[in-house]
Amino acid sequence: MRFTSAVDILEYCKEHQLPLHELSLASEIEKTGRSYGYIRDYLKNVLKVMQNAVQAGINDEENLIKGKIIGNDSVLLKKRLDHSRTVCGETITKAVAYALSTMEVNASMGKVVASPTAGSCGVLPAVLMTTKERFDLSEEKLLEGLLAANLVGTIVARNATIAGAEGGCQAEVGTASAMASGAVVHMMGGTPEQVFNAAAMCFKNLLGLVCDPIAGLVESPCAKRNGMGAANALLCAEMSLAGIKSVIPFDEVVEAMYRIGKALPPSLRETSLGGLATTKTGIQINTELFGQK
Repeated sequence: MRFTSAVDILEYCKEHQLPLHELSLASEIEKTGRSYGYIRDYLKNVLKVMQNAVQAGINDEENLIKGKIIGNDSVLLKKRLDHSRTVCGETITKAVAYALSTMEVNASMGKVVASPTAGSCGVLPAVLMTTKERFDLSEEKLLEGLLAANLVGTIVARNATIAGAEGGCQAEVGTASAMASGAVVHMMGGTPEQVFNAAAMCFKNLLGLVCDPIAGLVESPCAKRNGMGAANALLCAEMSLAGIKSVIPFDEVVEAMYRIGKALPPSLRETSLGGLATTKTGIQINTELFGQK
């Protein structure tokens, strides 16, 4: 049961009348040799870590969770959500706050789930927890979402890359956003085709996004890009659930992302030798932190 493309997955699901989460679970059992119970327990722990990270930064006002550059942004956004009429509404604003919180936990060396990487760890937890709270979803439904997201991420990792050093931030936040969007569509009762349409649209919106971490740290602009990835995931899920399709199929979008990533110069692939990292302020922050230009 080894799938090399979204087309393979869609054909198998259609032929066997199998939902994505069941296919994903069966594939993991076969691939890892682990039992059904072990994988479910593992995924429950994943959800627990995600939920803790989402809440940690927002709820720790007295002992703020900070990295070397970022911190407190999730608290600020949550305060605005609680006390103001937000421009983006509750769902988007909450998702972005949750993404920022998770990235702040990561920057402070807290426990997060690399989903698929530490640099993009805020997107999937933020989207899952926001959707859970919005629709009062059960743990079982969230597990199904994780399993659907697993298939999206697996295809990207197999056919392209999830590493910023190889494909830029489009590979990291792009994949996380696609996984999150696919999870939402699946949890909301969308078809497997709609899952991959949402994932394709997520990537299309982020193609060409560079990786240029200031001072070489996974903090800025990474955290805010995670917020953007969460919002992107929700919007693409909404479009797909409405019946909007990606003009370019998911597999072709992934292939295009990989080509674009390879075309990016090394200075824009996690080396901190270009982009925002080499602005006047970026250089100043690096000097203040590490005493070197």
